[in-house]
Amino acid sequence: MSTENKPIEQLQETFTHPMPYEWSIGIYGSKFFHEIRENRRFVGIKCNSCGKVYVPPRRVCGPCFRELKDLVPLSDSGVITAFSVVNYPFIDPNTGAQRPIPYTYGYIKIDGADNIFSHIINETNLDKIKVGMRVNAIFKERSEMEGNIQDIKYFEIVG
Repeated sequence: MSTENKPIEQLQETFTHPMPYEWSIGIYGSKFFHEIRENRRFVGIKCNSCGKVYVPPRRVCGPCFRELKDLVPLSDSGVITAFSVVNYPFIDPNTGAQRPIPYTYGYIKIDGADNIFSHIINETNLDKIKVGMRVNAIFKERSEMEGNIQDIKYFEIVG
């Protein structure tokens, strides 16, 4: 029987088995995490047409629709462009454990990049954090690094 005329209630399914999946971060995502793990630095990718630099690297420039190929070294510092102190508990999909609250999630414009990078900032006191403040990435100890976003522990306010 076709599903075209079935009520929505009859189209719902219940899954009783896990549906494991894997995804690829691609060649540039792999290089991004490799540089963090091995050299404790960020790399971006530069558009040869408009000159924009993206971090993390991506395959295509949004404004130009051109394929990107040129990786460029970037700073591990930047400026907070927006932030939010989160007080709502949830299960962190990266760890499977409840994320400790409160924590601050921020948008950071990495020096030398034209887009923003989102990550944790290690300050939750609203009197001590402002848009425009400079931050530095704090990385895990080299022996603890796994080649993923968790290798960046957080960004720390400078000064």
